[in-house]
Amino acid sequence: MKAISAILMDYPNSAHLHRALNSLHNLASKLHSITILQEKNVPLPAPANPSLFPNITIHIYQPNGFGKLLNKIIAQQKSEYILFLKQSEYLSPTIKDDSLQLKSSQNVMNHIYSVKTLSIPSPFLARTTYLQKQPFLLDHQLPFKEAIFSTWLSTIDDTLKTNKKNLVNRAKENTSRDRMEKLRLLEKYHYKKTSTEHPSLTILMANYNMENYVETAVTSCLFQTERPEQICIMDDGSTDNSYNQLKNWQREPDIQLFRKQNEGKARALNDLLPYVTSDFILELDADDWLDADAISVIKSHLLHLPEDVAVLYGNFRRWKQREGNILFQNIATGRPVHGRKALLSYPFPLGPRVYRTSALKAVGGFPVIPFKNGRLFEDVSVLHRLLKTYRFQYKNFTVYNIRKHEESITRKNENLWNQFLNHLYRL
Repeated sequence: MKAISAILMDYPNSAHLHRALNSLHNLASKLHSITILQEKNVPLPAPANPSLFPNITIHIYQPNGFGKLLNKIIAQQKSEYILFLKQSEYLSPTIKDDSLQLKSSQNVMNHIYSVKTLSIPSPFLARTTYLQKQPFLLDHQLPFKEAIFSTWLSTIDDTLKTNKKNLVNRAKENTSRDRMEKLRLLEKYHYKKTSTEHPSLTILMANYNMENYVETAVTSCLFQTERPEQICIMDDGSTDNSYNQLKNWQREPDIQLFRKQNEGKARALNDLLPYVTSDFILELDADDWLDADAISVIKSHLLHLPEDVAVLYGNFRRWKQREGNILFQNIATGRPVHGRKALLSYPFPLGPRVYRTSALKAVGGFPVIPFKNGRLFEDVSVLHRLLKTYRFQYKNFTVYNIRKHEESITRKNENLWNQFLNHLYRL
């Protein structure tokens, strides 16, 4: 019985693809089909012995279309198993037929993707029926498409998975800064799950017309090694499809979703404050996202936070949005802020911003100042108000990701920054 459908993905050139195809020779008697998914067209090399192979199908996917096409192809498969190879991977020549079998209690066989100091589980063989019942997330729901496999694996109980060595070899690795930073984030999806009752933490998010990015923000809250106590989201009168996207996640018990007419981010966040029951609040912009260990790391720093500290913050990563992908730029390292002058001369936003709930409520929440009716730079306005009474504390941790893109409200209004500062100095 030809029980295996092979899916080969994102090979950078014909030589790598040729090696992957020829590595399947030992499995030819078991192969039901071979499907190749590529973001760009790579000429298909002739296999060493074409008579051994079934028909090969090639699909070129559109930007942000990888996950959707992958799920569609999997839904059409009739074989018992699906085998995955990607980028520069090829089967080990020592692989045996009996290596490619799962116990009746198992659904996924992983191999460990290792590069430098990183080790990341990756699905190698999976039962087709299980994949069809548990589809992958879509590209726009994730920070980058490479996260599709790690997020999927992180939801599967360990008893249903098995790890095996010496299944896959790889050609020369891409170890660019962008590639390595993405791999570091992928590794975090596989960290051990934890649970800490105190201090409690709520994620607060306001959305306005961020249909291209908001689901990434939401899933980053859900794929945490330690879940937050609450995820409160206010849609600020969006006119695009983002509110409908958010409604799809209301099934998650941690999420509370609200909607109001558009009045700006400060008012939207203030309308969420009465629903917060936790000790602390993490503010997440709808076009940003969190590392998978963000809640765990933040709680570890909050555990012994002095009572007169109202805001905890650290570092953040900068990413540049491109069509269908993002590019890592740098890590913006924070520094201590003592006093008004240091705050207003800070070279970039404080992030992530974690507020003590009682302090934020005590100062009346996010100020709605006369400048532009409180619709801009609300993060600086609230910090400016809190700093009059409380201290801030910087800690050297990086779990927050900022996306630079053309739809950003702050980016569109950068020319108003100096006017805003002049207004604050008069307060």
